[in-house]
Amino acid sequence: MPTQEAIVPKNIAAGFHALSDPLRIGTLELLRKREQCVCDLCEVLGVTQSKLSFHLKILKEAGFVNARQEGRWIYYSLNSSQFEVLQNYLRDFSRISKITPASPCSDNK
Repeated sequence: MPTQEAIVPKNIAAGFHALSDPLRIGTLELLRKREQCVCDLCEVLGVTQSKLSFHLKILKEAGFVNARQEGRWIYYSLNSSQFEVLQNYLRDFSRISKITPASPCSDNK
């Protein structure tokens, strides 16, 4: 029998994990408006650069943000294609019209 990890693609699981933290969601909300430097994100969110770097790494690994370096600063922006991947995954659930009942379990296991 396949494991749960085998059923759910890794990018879907990573996406939901990345969206499970309020600081990461706040970061995405700020990036929704425009590309931002990590120093500006730290200031607005009221966190240290090391703390935000940890969360940005998770967002980046999940494919939600792009990073570009200019001099000593890193600028982050949204990667909309990963949001579309999750949106399509969730949309498939809304297409389920009727769920088939499970077969009765037997006592001879």
